[in-house]
Amino acid sequence: MKKQNDEQRRTLMAQRQFELVGRQRQAEPKRARRQRPRAMGGGDFYHILLRPKEDFVSFRTQDVGQPGHVERVAGKTVDGRWSTVKWLVGKKDAHIENDKLVPDTEDARQLFRQLGSQPVHIGGDLFEARPRANAPELDKPTSARRRARRGNVKKIQAARKTRSDKKRTRSV
Repeated sequence: MKKQNDEQRRTLMAQRQFELVGRQRQAEPKRARRQRPRAMGGGDFYHILLRPKEDFVSFRTQDVGQPGHVERVAGKTVDGRWSTVKWLVGKKDAHIENDKLVPDTEDARQLFRQLGSQPVHIGGDLFEARPRANAPELDKPTSARRRARRGNVKKIQAARKTRSDKKRTRSV
């Protein structure tokens, strides 16, 4: 009987404390929401978003060329494949002109040529572009790949022929 009374007393005390905390929360003024990173434009990079980050489970940043200029953020999908989530372009390598990102260096120009579309300004340091289109299966293998394969096959055939000729001369 005494155990039950002690437990009831403890739960009542906990409920009262919770109510007090709840009242104190209501009395506090509401704070402004935290600004998202990159939204104000104070960073060192422009972010060119290609794919939604929700599609990925882990991320890795890779320097492309010189450190601190152009970087690739790769994401790993649930099935284990890696693909580009976004590109980071240093503010020394590009500038904003009429809500468009304009490359200033050769590395940035090369990146912009590889993108599937011109980056569109969202706000702050954020831009959005389409990823480069995959080559359709009808176009594979390309004519260059076919030529290279034909050359490789000819080299293999020539090597086999010389090897078999050497065997014949030895046995004779």
